[in-house]
Amino acid sequence: MRLGVLDVGSNTVHLLVVDAHPGARPLPAHSHKAELRLAELLDERGAIAPDGVERLIGTVREALHAAEDKGCEEVLPFATSAVREATNADAVLARVKDETGVDLQVLTGEEEARLTFLAARRWFGWSAGKLLLLDIGGGSLEVAYGIDEDPDTAVSLPLGAGRLTSGWLPGDLADTESVKALRRHVRAQIARTVGEFRRFGRPDHVVATSKTFKQLARIAGAPGSGDGLYVQRVLSRKSLEEWVPRLAEMTVPERAALPGVSEGRAPQLLAGALVAEGAMDLLGVEELEICPWALREGVILRRLDHLPEE
Repeated sequence: MRLGVLDVGSNTVHLLVVDAHPGARPLPAHSHKAELRLAELLDERGAIAPDGVERLIGTVREALHAAEDKGCEEVLPFATSAVREATNADAVLARVKDETGVDLQVLTGEEEARLTFLAARRWFGWSAGKLLLLDIGGGSLEVAYGIDEDPDTAVSLPLGAGRLTSGWLPGDLADTESVKALRRHVRAQIARTVGEFRRFGRPDHVVATSKTFKQLARIAGAPGSGDGLYVQRVLSRKSLEEWVPRLAEMTVPERAALPGVSEGRAPQLLAGALVAEGAMDLLGVEELEICPWALREGVILRRLDHLPEE
């Protein structure tokens, strides 16, 4: 069957269309993406502003048209931290349902972590052993650990690259004191959870998903997307520690000129790098591997697991 997964995230609204059936690898057929940046459309009360709600509704409508055009039998819609934490989330969800017919399912942070972990486990397989997963989104950082398809432990922290950029590093060039203050904040938040993961022992394999980690790996020398999906891409803590001060001295246009960095994501790259560096350091990770699959694939895989085999 042809499935669509509609991901309303903090940065983008992304429709991924795949051809899939139980027991098989989902094959991507189409991708429709709109950069909405919901996390930046909150007013002083933490509510999604009226303009943001209208843009969200219009974007969801466009995604539905794309899903229909591509022949999707079913669309799986979900929203993550930007909607989850908005003070007017219930009203926004009701408006979206009334005007588009889409009933957005709001995932908790732990659900995000567990579904992303499922995707990584399926990608790397059982031979990866004990798996530690890191995922930096626009609104939150997810960390999960386990040996099965459902992790032994999973946490979500409010350390998304978009959230931290708007709150701590606005403007074209980062202020030195602001960078230092953000670094302290990030590490204090992560340090609270370290014991939860260390009690399970060292992982056999550490992996990361998300655009932030992909871009950090790329500027550190990993192969580009043109080299294909199955090329190994790694990021070392040493490389990251070398890049963080360099990113802090760059303007947003200078970051956007780096290999693999999009103009839209360039403002968030420094905050994302600080989170990645802090997580790798405090969790004792020297090197991690980039996983091509993430939350959207996890949602699809979970849905396929509940379909009857033909």
